Amino acid sequence: QVQLVESGGGTVQPGGSLRLSCAASGRAFSTYVLGWFRQAPGKERDFLAAITGTGVITYNGASVKGRFTISRDNAKNMVYLQMNSLKPEDTAVYYCAADSVRVSINPTYRGQGTQVTVSS
Repeated sequence: QVQLVESGGGTVQPGGSLRLSCAASGRAFSTYVLGWFRQAPGKERDFLAAITGTGVITYNGASVKGRFTISRDNAKNMVYLQMNSLKPEDTAVYYCAADSVRVSINPTYRGQGTQVTVSS
């Protein structure tokens, strides 16, 4: 069982940056694949990035386009999403996710989400 709690969302102007954090609790944290996805109102969930316990990273290139960076700290049970050059279309609720094999938009575990709004 894994519990995930996101933080770091907020409102930022276009071109700005935010760093999302996700604190995880539960056993064997380092064995889980962790990731992020988002969901905007009226739209489907959008997978963003995932990172394995050994640091292998997968990005959804179409959504991330080199602007987002995922990282994790196994010692602190944390996963992060650094978001740069934010655009209004990045506005969504961002979710942290965990799974034993691979993270998808329907993960076994997810947090409650944190709102990111990009607006001038």
